[in-house]
Amino acid sequence: MVAFAAHMDFKLSQIDVKSAFLNGYLKEEVFVSQPPSFENHELSNYVFKLDKALYSLKQALRAWYERLSKFLIDNDFQRSKVDNTLFLKTKGEHLLIVQVYVGDIIFGATNNDLCDDFSNLMKSEFEMSMMCELNFFLGLQIKQTSNATMIHQQKYVRKLIKRFDMESAKPIDTPISISTRLVEDDGSPSVEEKLYRGMIRSLLYLTASRRDIVFSVGLCGRFQSNPKETHLKAVKRILRYLKHTPDLALWYL
Repeated sequence: MVAFAAHMDFKLSQIDVKSAFLNGYLKEEVFVSQPPSFENHELSNYVFKLDKALYSLKQALRAWYERLSKFLIDNDFQRSKVDNTLFLKTKGEHLLIVQVYVGDIIFGATNNDLCDDFSNLMKSEFEMSMMCELNFFLGLQIKQTSNATMIHQQKYVRKLIKRFDMESAKPIDTPISISTRLVEDDGSPSVEEKLYRGMIRSLLYLTASRRDIVFSVGLCGRFQSNPKETHLKAVKRILRYLKHTPDLALWYL
């Protein structure tokens, strides 16, 4: 969507639905025990019947999406057949695109009036935060200029380096050595699985904007069951490389 917006030369905006899950209507009968500070001591053996969804309820996400989808479709939006969280609306030769991720919504249009109309439409139905230009979404930092759009994860990179105690490590200019040959068991000691898997998961999310580490992360990701010291050393090399190149980004002209 970001690439398409850059190609069509329009900027993306973002709004946030406050307490999104609380807007979902439940089809099933759901009961919950009396929550702390809301107990009825005279009827302590009673439970509450929910009218709407709550956070951490299994049905909450579906209930919220169903209500939002119905609202948008009733207001002349079309749901994408490829992505159920993508909605489109046309007005003459102009196009409005809306992408939903739970309560976070990004949108853009070939005509600014369509963006204003969408913002007002959402505010008429839900409690919303202020509309602003898209700059941070799901850990991605986005900078939109008149010439290009840049996506990067600089804050995420710094957070990773700090989280895995690599702040004092020596930077290196490649994510993997051309002589590296990783095997399932090379005889080196085993390392903690939980730590290794956490490092791989964190690095996999970073590949959203860092295509230069896709191969090395994928290679290390093959050994998440009973990882060895050599595997951990390879992962730490990727982090050392990220420390050397924290500011790399994707540019969409």
